[in-house]
Amino acid sequence: MDLSRALEDLAEIHSQIAKGEIYRGYRPLPIAASGLIGIAAAWLESPGLGPGDPVGFVLYWTIVALLAAFVGTSEVIHNYVVHDAGAARRQTRRVVGQFLPSVLGAALITASFVRLSAALVALLPGVWAICFGLGTFASRPYLPRASTIVAVFYYAAGAALLWNARAESLDGWWVGGTFGTGQLIAAAVLYWSDEARSRGPESE
Repeated sequence: MDLSRALEDLAEIHSQIAKGEIYRGYRPLPIAASGLIGIAAAWLESPGLGPGDPVGFVLYWTIVALLAAFVGTSEVIHNYVVHDAGAARRQTRRVVGQFLPSVLGAALITASFVRLSAALVALLPGVWAICFGLGTFASRPYLPRASTIVAVFYYAAGAALLWNARAESLDGWWVGGTFGTGQLIAAAVLYWSDEARSRGPESE
């Protein structure tokens, strides 16, 4: 048998097996903490942001998003750097690679909207939620089945935010409330999945 063909077949088998495995890198506690950061940020947002300073609104929530993302993925990063072996690292790269295009798309849309007109900023909370939902949908083959609930929540919330967007009523709760709730739902899904796994594979 041709060695190169055998290696290709073996890699394909490994890939198919990996697709059937649930990724365990995301943990309930950091994900819940990232959601609480969003809720706290909405509570603490200055009244001067929003309609009075849409660009400041975007900068504020960009910083909050970076902080929440770091907290939410802190255990993934730690395990990748310190504990994970080759196969686990490949799976992490695969799962993160499924999600990243939606994040990059959201960043490009954000920069374009801010550059074109401050009035478009009111659309961004909905766009961000939909992009997050799409990223969750893309990652779904590697996540617990109930992660569909999280994806649908973000997608539906984003659609509602877009439909009701008004520049004069731009509010931090549009972002913090949506993402805080979504991340708490995601943490609950992960916790339930861990509990189900501890009871046996048939329970998950």
